[in-house]
Amino acid sequence: MNTRIRRVAVTVATAAVLPLALSACSDSSDSAKSDSSGRASASATASDDSMTGSGSDASSANEPFGPACSSVPRSGAGSFDGMAKDPVATAASNNPALSTLVSAVKKAGLVDTLNNAQNITVFAPTNDAFAKIPKATLDKVLNDKAQLTKILTYHVVGKKLAPEDLENGSFDTLEKSRLSISGSGESYMVDDSAKVVCGNVRTANANVYIIDTVLMPKS
Repeated sequence: MNTRIRRVAVTVATAAVLPLALSACSDSSDSAKSDSSGRASASATASDDSMTGSGSDASSANEPFGPACSSVPRSGAGSFDGMAKDPVATAASNNPALSTLVSAVKKAGLVDTLNNAQNITVFAPTNDAFAKIPKATLDKVLNDKAQLTKILTYHVVGKKLAPEDLENGSFDTLEKSRLSISGSGESYMVDDSAKVVCGNVRTANANVYIIDTVLMPKS
C-alpha cells in the first residue's frame, strides 16, 4: 500500500514539473529568437543609414557650389535643371547674370562653335566681371573680332573638368595657351585673378564655372 502511494506521488510530481520545464525551454527559445531578430533589425537599420548617408554625400558632390549660385533661378530655362538641357551658349543666354558674355559670344560668331562642341569646360565671366574693365577698353575689344575671339576662347578648355580636376591644375585652352587653377573643395582661383563664384554648373555639352573677373591671355 505504501509502495503504491509513493508511485502515485512520483507520477503527480513528474506531471507537475514537466510543463514548467517545457515552458522554461520555450521562454528561453523565444527570448533567443527575439534577441536575434532585434540584432538583425538593428544591423539592417545601421546598414540602411550607412547607405543613405553615402548616397547623400554622392549627391551633394554633384551639386553646383559657390555664393553666386543662390541668385540662379529655381525653375525655368535659366535654372540649373533648365541649363542642363541646353548646349552651353544657349544655356548661358537664359542666365541674366551672363548677358554681357552672351553678347560678346554673338559678336565673335562663337555661338555655334560653343553649342556644337562636345565635352568642354567654360569659365564664364559675370556681367560684373566685364564691368571691371574700363568702358572704352571694353568697347574697343567688343568691336575687334579677332581680339574678342582670342579672349573668349581663352575661357574654354577642350574637356570637361569636374571640381576635383581643378585642384592645382594647368589646362590647354581653345585659344592655344594654358590657364592655371589653384584651390580645392569649393574655393578656386583661375590664373590667380578670377574667383569661381558658382561652380560645377552642368549644361548639355559643358561644365561651367562662373567667375568674377575676365581672363586675359598671356600672349
